[in-house]
Amino acid sequence: MKVYLDNAATTRIHPEVVKAMTGVLSEQYGNPSSIHAFGRETRTLIENARKTVAKCLSTSPSNIFFTSGGTEANNMAIRRSVDDLGLTHAITSGLEHHAVLHTLEDLHAKGIIKLSLVNVDKQGHIDLTHLEQLLSENPKSLVSLMHANNEIGTVTPIERVGEMCRKYDAVFHSDTVQTMCHFRHDLSKLPVDFVSCAAHKFHGPKGVGFLYINSESIKISPFITGGAQERNMRGGTENVYGIVGLAKAMELCYNELDAEAEYISGLKKYMISKLDQDIAGVEYNGDVSEGNLFTVLNVSFPPSEFAEMLLFNLDIAGIAASGGSACTSGSNVGSHVLKAMGADPDRPAVRFSFSRFNTKEEIDYTVSKLRELYMVKA
Repeated sequence: MKVYLDNAATTRIHPEVVKAMTGVLSEQYGNPSSIHAFGRETRTLIENARKTVAKCLSTSPSNIFFTSGGTEANNMAIRRSVDDLGLTHAITSGLEHHAVLHTLEDLHAKGIIKLSLVNVDKQGHIDLTHLEQLLSENPKSLVSLMHANNEIGTVTPIERVGEMCRKYDAVFHSDTVQTMCHFRHDLSKLPVDFVSCAAHKFHGPKGVGFLYINSESIKISPFITGGAQERNMRGGTENVYGIVGLAKAMELCYNELDAEAEYISGLKKYMISKLDQDIAGVEYNGDVSEGNLFTVLNVSFPPSEFAEMLLFNLDIAGIAASGGSACTSGSNVGSHVLKAMGADPDRPAVRFSFSRFNTKEEIDYTVSKLRELYMVKA
């Protein structure tokens, strides 16, 4: 049996998305910057996709800028905020994705900004009191805090963070890569300046995403120069079929979001109950209560001399999971998220992440294999 439980790394592309993209690949191949009919046709596809995204998020199409994915969107928001808005101090957490954390650390190492890390608790919650203290001491900072953590699923109350940022004239960027199309984002009300997205996290294609820029509060210059694409904000010929795929995936997700959230939440709860029943000493990293990211479950298993082989043995059994963020898979470096939370380094941790395409039968199979491993080797 083959079981894919690494959806936080990437998701299976939806068949309807494949269908939408295939038509563009084979028939609508004009350069969208060309003024002839072929170009105008593909330009229309891009602008219709932008309208679809904007409608889902309750914002203006003029606030949506397509990128190559979440990493570029994060870099664009962070680096251009520092360059163009006169910001000399940034606040983030040690739990952020490396696309954010490494970018800010680079700017700090070069002496461009000073960087502060907000405290977090053992479940990965941001210390809001400490955040306000940092903001009061450093008004007009850049704050970059993700909506939900990609390794443990703990959600940050970005509405409260955004209100706090407004109070202290700070610029607020939120990496929403893991929550886009799993939570509803009403950007007409959310007090945020930048939001990042990657299509492959919600059954869209890899290599495409977008950055939302709140045009009412923020004006920045292009991050990639060399062309007038994306309304002079991102040079380079647009990934037309990717953009069409992103919009189709978002439309499908928003149409079925509530039912999908209920179904996937049920899978997560089912796996927790099965693990608690079948494996003694299992614990969970992050907050697994209602309201947190229902697609992610980070499981801490009892210490074992075979801990380092756990993911390998799951793979042999046909089960795909992760030891943390996919961007560090295959390295010998432990999870920076679990380290920042003070997790026990002797307990092997596995991130299981779910999608609409998973089943209870797959959960049963996975837990049975874990039980076999721990009965024989723990």
